[in-house]
Amino acid sequence: MRQLALVLAIAVLSGCGGPRGVGLGGSPVLPAAGAAATDLSSAVTSSVPVVGGCQIFPATNPWNTNISKYPLDPNSAGYIREMTASTNHLHPDFGQDPTYGIPFVAVPKTQKLVPMVFGYADQSDKGPYPFPANAPIEGGSSSTGDRHVLVLQEGTCKLYETWSSYPQNKGASWTAGSGALFTLSSNTLRRDGWTSADAAGLPIFPALVKCAEVKAGVINHALRVTFNHTQAGFIHPATHFASSSTNVDYPPMGLRLRLKASYNISGFNTVSRIILTAMKTYGMFVADNGSDWFFQGEGTGNNPATCWNDNALDQLKSVPGSEFEVVKTGTILRTH
Repeated sequence: MRQLALVLAIAVLSGCGGPRGVGLGGSPVLPAAGAAATDLSSAVTSSVPVVGGCQIFPATNPWNTNISKYPLDPNSAGYIREMTASTNHLHPDFGQDPTYGIPFVAVPKTQKLVPMVFGYADQSDKGPYPFPANAPIEGGSSSTGDRHVLVLQEGTCKLYETWSSYPQNKGASWTAGSGALFTLSSNTLRRDGWTSADAAGLPIFPALVKCAEVKAGVINHALRVTFNHTQAGFIHPATHFASSSTNVDYPPMGLRLRLKASYNISGFNTVSRIILTAMKTYGMFVADNGSDWFFQGEGTGNNPATCWNDNALDQLKSVPGSEFEVVKTGTILRTH
């Protein structure tokens, strides 16, 4: 839990009358756990993800940057040693259970704006936000967890994200711990020292493993991952830390991990190979404090059907953290 606290073109359901779940419609059937392996190398392109007619950040944005050839961080071995000290395997934090994963929704440009009240108002982008009354909440309406809400506004191509989110008066207004607005056409970061809906000050939506892109066969962006122990520092594009530790082997927020090119993924099922290929090509950002090696994907939101097959995803739990390495992407900053 935080302190302060393939060319991909995802088709969104037609019509502009109200909010739509992105990538949920039709509950696509993904390849089963035993599906034959396919060559995914040709699917890895420089194309930028597009959702709801919105490009998810410019091609030059860190989320869309191929880091497969980036140099190792000088302390890569130290970070990995510490990050595998207690738990040494990947864990997909999404699946068939409707309370798993982080849901999101796309709304039209005309979506009604509603007032927002934030607990950490000094680090939040003030409202109003285009939140529908039934915006899906991470973990469900009764969740006691992080309760993230992610809303993509079509037309304006703006992303609104909140943490610890609670609708008031049947959604006429909302309260949240913190909130952040990201303009998807821009590479502008949040202010140094500012959080977002994530402890690292990063957006969440661009990092999720999404149903539609896995169905399409390629993920062209970095993912997000959590660790129980982090240090008091961040590397851009992160802008915030959530720790008081000075242990230099704990990962700072924004640290970027890459699955080793030498790790053989040929025996994995198709779903797992798509995800692992993204980890080799785009890697994962340390984005929040949480369970070690948990990485996040799309939740089912208001759709009762799931697009995930747990048997396919479970194979990812066999991947050891020791098969990852840390790449050098910037300097650790300590502004709070």
